[in-house]
Formats: sequence, structure tokens, C-alpha cells
Amino acid sequence: MKSKRIPLAVLAASSLALTTACSDGGEGSGEPLESLTIMAPFFSAVPPEEDDPIDEALSELAGLDLSVQWVPNTDYGSKTNTVLAGDDIPDVMVIQGKDQSFVQTAEAGGFWDLTDYLASGDYPNLVTENPQVQEASSVNGKVYGVYRARDVIRTSVILRQDWLDNLGLAAPQTTADLYEIARAFTEDDPDGNGQDDTYGMINPAWGGIGNGSPYDAMEVWHGSGNLWTEEGGELAPAFTTDEWVQALRYERDLVANGYVNPDYATMDPATWNEPFLNGKGGIIIDVQSRATQLAGLFKEQDPDNYDRYVALVGQLDGPNGTYALPTAGYSGFLAVPRAGVQTEDQLKQVLAALNELNTTEAQNLMNHGIEGDNFTVVDGEAVFDPAKQDFTDQVTGAWAQLGTNVAGYDAYPIQQETEYDQALYQLRLDLQAEDAANAVFNPAAALVSPTYTTSGAQLDTIIADARIQYIAGQIDEAGLQAAIETWRSSGGDDVTQEINDLYADLN
Repeated sequence: MKSKRIPLAVLAASSLALTTACSDGGEGSGEPLESLTIMAPFFSAVPPEEDDPIDEALSELAGLDLSVQWVPNTDYGSKTNTVLAGDDIPDVMVIQGKDQSFVQTAEAGGFWDLTDYLASGDYPNLVTENPQVQEASSVNGKVYGVYRARDVIRTSVILRQDWLDNLGLAAPQTTADLYEIARAFTEDDPDGNGQDDTYGMINPAWGGIGNGSPYDAMEVWHGSGNLWTEEGGELAPAFTTDEWVQALRYERDLVANGYVNPDYATMDPATWNEPFLNGKGGIIIDVQSRATQLAGLFKEQDPDNYDRYVALVGQLDGPNGTYALPTAGYSGFLAVPRAGVQTEDQLKQVLAALNELNTTEAQNLMNHGIEGDNFTVVDGEAVFDPAKQDFTDQVTGAWAQLGTNVAGYDAYPIQQETEYDQALYQLRLDLQAEDAANAVFNPAAALVSPTYTTSGAQLDTIIADARIQYIAGQIDEAGLQAAIETWRSSGGDDVTQEINDLYADLN
């Protein structure tokens, strides 16, 4: 990448110097950009070459020659820190999360504040279709990057359809239904083999809180809120609510009655599918794509009957209402360092290029490849050439990382192999739309507490450990409340105060 004159670390050290150097409205020494340098992660076996046909096509669309520095995803975090401390700064960086380094650099002026530019309407393909997600991706209300959109609704309940059929049970609609099905899958011989060898729910070891675990889902369904909840105009941690404790009692009862796999506290998440496939357990609470994955595995085992094994339902009504657990709705964002893009005119060039890189044509290039080469379009759907699979994998594992899709995803849908596959795909879309209406977003997602930034991992561990200990019957409710008090005295009260001060400033 081309050398830049101002190290980002220097910029972050002095926001006053930044204001002098960079707030010149394009009248400074910065010349118009002739190329656009980007740093991005890749997941494919190898990164694209410089003369990659996707590169050429996207460069033409963007009106600037793209020069992408591809970094293996496993090394991306450390590479980001190295780049931020150096003097070879790209024009655009994929930032994977709001960690301490990024937040401090952004708030010191090291990245362009894009809030007003994105709100101007001058870049329609960068105008979000989901303002709540854009707010969540912000830093205390300021937007420092174009977020990379992801499905807002992914959580679902996946069940053994054949077991439901064998027992004459309907798919669950409520948490009470789910409990009864977990009981029946454990006690009523759902596979009909006459053996006491099944259980209901399959949970892997899943630490942490607020990271999309089955426990998080059940707690939101009970009305606890999503990490934080608003009470009387103030924010409170979800685990301080009565609904959270009510949900933990539900989870504890499932475990105590043997309706969950015995190794739920230690099971490797990489083996999550196995009990479902092998007829040991019948319920998984996870992302919708796991249902498609399981159906594909059953297709390998029993191609003539694979459509009989997997049932998929959306999120469940709880005892206190209907609430759905959303994702954050984004996976990092494309940020613009002020060390690389030094004038407002250059910034507008970058945003204009990113706007073109979010057209339908660009989405097809980034997510599918080259039409007529590795894929064709049949009845409005993408059909891939198996002989070009390596190239397709490179497209989806690398170029797709540059897509933001904030204004919506308009690339061709992928043609499914069978009618059942198509029906399952459509069901996923229908459930996403249905559950989106009841999504409970984290009201503190945009807020960055200094105490949490430095001590959040330790604070979260206090609650996560207490939750699993309570569910396992190792502590009672007094012990659970004692852990919450430890959280408070260990910095949790400071986090709550800081979050509420920020929340008051924004509202």
C-alpha cells in the first residue's frame, strides 16, 4: 500500500493537532485519490490475486483502482493494531469490533466521523435500512464506519420432526410447549426403540453472556431484556431483573429433570450436531442456518427421506409476552482513517466509491462472482458451476468481506437443490420477518463505558459463572444474588453509572 504521511498513532495522540491538520474542507495539500487502498480479512484458502477479475470489475464500478491488502482472518486483530501504530495507513479498513484501541483512536479523531455524511442522502446505497443497527454500531452515537450488515434475526428452535411425528406432538409456540417437548423427548421414547436413551435439549458449553447462546435466547423470551433493559428512563443490566431469574429457574428445571444433555457444561460446540444426527437429543436452539446444515447432513445419510428429520420454528412466546432475540445486526464496519484520507474532498471520493460498491451489480460480484463464468442465472437465481468451486469459495471467503449491504441485500438468491430445500429456505426468510417485529435490541449497544472497556471480560465472567452454577444446582438464588453483588462492587456499579450518563446525553 502507498505510504501515508501521518501515523495514526500520532493522530490519536492529539485531537487538537488533528483538527488543525484535517478539518480543511479539502483545501489542504491532499490531492484527489487515484486509487483506493483497503485492508480486509479473508477466510478462503488463499487471497485473491491483484489482477483478480472481481478486483477489475469492482474498480471499474468504484471509479478508483482498488488495492486490497488481504490479511488472514486469524491474524487480522494483531495486524489491525500494527497498522494503527504505523505510518502505512490504508484509505479504508475493515474494523471487526469496537475494542479499546479503535474506540480510543476514533474518539481522539483518528477516524472520520461519518454521521452527517451518511445522513445527508448523498450516498443512497449507504443509507441504512435499519437505523437501530447503525446506532448499535456507533460509538456513543457517532458513526465511525459503514457497518457490514448481517441478518438481524437468526435464533430459532430446531427439532427432530420424526420424533414430533412419532409422539403426535406439534411444534412449540411457547416456552411452556418447549419444556413439554423436552420432557417427552426424554421420557416418552421418541425413537420407539424401547430404550431410555434420549434427552430433549442439546446445549454445548457456551460461556459468556449476551453472545447468542441458548440461555440468552430463553432469557430474552422470558422478558429479561437483551444485556440491558430500560426501567423508568434508566438502563439496568438484564441480569438484575426478576424475569432473568425466572428464566434461570426454567433452565435449572430442564437440567435437574434430565431434559438436557448431561455434558451441557463441557460439550465441545464443534460436536453440537452429533447427538441430533445420532438420535440422542432432539432440540437445538441456535441460528437458522444450522437447520439447513442438519438437513444437508441427513441428506447424506438418508437421501430418500431426509425431509422427514428437521423441523424449524421461530422464537417462542414467553410467560411475560412475546420477545425475540436479535443479533447485533452487523459484523464490524468499514472505517476511514484520517491519516490516509486527509481532506473532506478525499473523503467524499471514498464514500462515493463505497456507494458504488454497494449497488446490486457489486453485491453480485462480491457474493457470487462473475456471471457466465463461475455462476449463471436461471429463473432469477444463481446456479454455481462445480468446476469453478475454488474461485467461488475465494469470492465468498474474501470479496464478500467488503460488502456492507446496509441499504438491503439485492444480489441473486441462490437456487436450492430440491423443493424441500427451497421450502426450508423460504421458511427461514418468513421467520426472520415475523420475529423482527418483536426484536428486543440492546439499548446500550452504542454506549462505550470506560470501565467496561477495561474490565468487561472479568465482569461478564462473574455473571456467566454464576449462571451456569445456578443452572447446575451448585448455588441457590442467594448465591446467585451474591454473585450479582460481587459484580456491582467489582466495577459493575461504575459501568451502570457510566452507561446511564451516556444514555442521558444521547436522549
